[in-house]
Amino acid sequence: MKKSVGAKTIVYPTPAFVVGTYDKAGKPDVMTAAWGGISSSNPPCVSISLQKVRYTYENIVEREAFTISIPSEEYVKETDYFGIVSGKKEDKLSTSGLTAVKSEIVDAPYVEEFPLVLECKLVHKIDLGMHTQFTGEIIDVKVDESYVDAKGLPDITKIKPFFYDPAGRSYYGVGKNLGQAFNIGKEIK
Repeated sequence: MKKSVGAKTIVYPTPAFVVGTYDKAGKPDVMTAAWGGISSSNPPCVSISLQKVRYTYENIVEREAFTISIPSEEYVKETDYFGIVSGKKEDKLSTSGLTAVKSEIVDAPYVEEFPLVLECKLVHKIDLGMHTQFTGEIIDVKVDESYVDAKGLPDITKIKPFFYDPAGRSYYGVGKNLGQAFNIGKEIK
């Protein structure tokens, strides 16, 4: 029997995205966002949902661009810090010792030390209540060469991304491989 816990924002896994933007003065800023994910295959898009009071919110509206940097497990403290401090009050990148890199494709920075980056131009914005959902077309994905597999694609076991648990308010690493997608299900036939 299942127990009701009420209407809550619980889904697994929930990402630990680090969203990069420039403010009106051109200062790079980052924030951690857990409400997000892939929202279209063609064109490739990712969506994030932010509260209007967030500094990053106005940056995305102004610049019509953002990046999503995917941190590895070694940067869990910095990623958490990016979500608890406002860029209005602090230069988070400078304080953390991490490096902002200007995207050559969109008007937004990304975090150099994080192994995977999505560069996005804003294509859609919708008010959902407390949050606004921003959909960005993924213009390019960049991955550090040391984090790719034999086919030249991102290797999750090398990247070691981590996830946010909204119920327990904790971070967790990636688990073991359970099977090949679009293949293991064929065993049921």
